[in-house]
Amino acid sequence: MFRTLFFSIWFLFHPVHVTLTSIDYIPELESFKVFVRMYFDDFLRDYKLCGGDIQNSDFSGNNSSSMDVMEKYLGEKIIIKVNEKQLSGKLQDMKLTDNEISMNLKYSTGKKPKTITVKNLIMTGLYSDQSNMIIVRINDFEEGLKLTSDITERTFKIK
Repeated sequence: MFRTLFFSIWFLFHPVHVTLTSIDYIPELESFKVFVRMYFDDFLRDYKLCGGDIQNSDFSGNNSSSMDVMEKYLGEKIIIKVNEKQLSGKLQDMKLTDNEISMNLKYSTGKKPKTITVKNLIMTGLYSDQSNMIIVRINDFEEGLKLTSDITERTFKIK
């Protein structure tokens, strides 16, 4: 009885391995506004797995070195291609609160999107149960999906 209760409680507190990314096209700016949220402790583990070395105490959402680290990390982990051309993002801001880190990025495209390919590799090498939730909004097109450690990429055709 105690053993069953222990494992039931343990599963309730088992961490969730999930990120959220929303990708919104802003036609008047010919760019994408991208919002990313993840757990900070998972980011630290994934960053270390990728060869980076940063301590929790060294990282703050308010300094340029932290912004540079995160921009490089996201540039390697979130790949966005529009009309088969890879875009690069610029980190606009970052906020760290209660073990959640939220970031806003801007990706300039210069062309009207006909296709968009989204590849999300955040923590896919770290957790086999990783879920990277994605929402893509372009004009009247809106679709959400879950990318995983097994399925890391999806291409959308925009009407």
